[in-house]
Amino acid sequence: MVTKQRMAFPPGRAKSARALEEGDKVFPLYTTRGRFRNPTCDLGRVIARAQVASPVRALEEPVVFGDRSFAEGCRLDVSGLAPFREGLVLRDLVPRLPVFPDPATWSVRMRRASLELPPADANLARAELEPLLRPYNGSAGAYRWETASA
Repeated sequence: MVTKQRMAFPPGRAKSARALEEGDKVFPLYTTRGRFRNPTCDLGRVIARAQVASPVRALEEPVVFGDRSFAEGCRLDVSGLAPFREGLVLRDLVPRLPVFPDPATWSVRMRRASLELPPADANLARAELEPLLRPYNGSAGAYRWETASA
């Protein structure tokens, strides 16, 4: 997503993905604690600000990550990106976001392709994320990260 400025969705999320419209503002990427293979050290973070740049549509070739296939997708215009392994620690913001009615189980709501934020939640997240962002062109190169072979 970061280096290609694209977003992909699994088949079961096609209906909610197609609700996205060109021009919608999104926080396109949440990196999980396990993303960098050190969940005891790393934290889940929101790392970018973007705008939907094309309609969501069926992809000619599904994007495959491991055993998961993503058949729908759209282009994004990423306008701000946190430095590699940095960003907004979502866990710290959860008690202030009504989209998570039960802070003890907030992470369950994050196990989906997308989560629509009420306007007040989006404004709060945007205000907290903004000071952490850098221009896309100066930050994206750090995200070209290769996983080690087993």
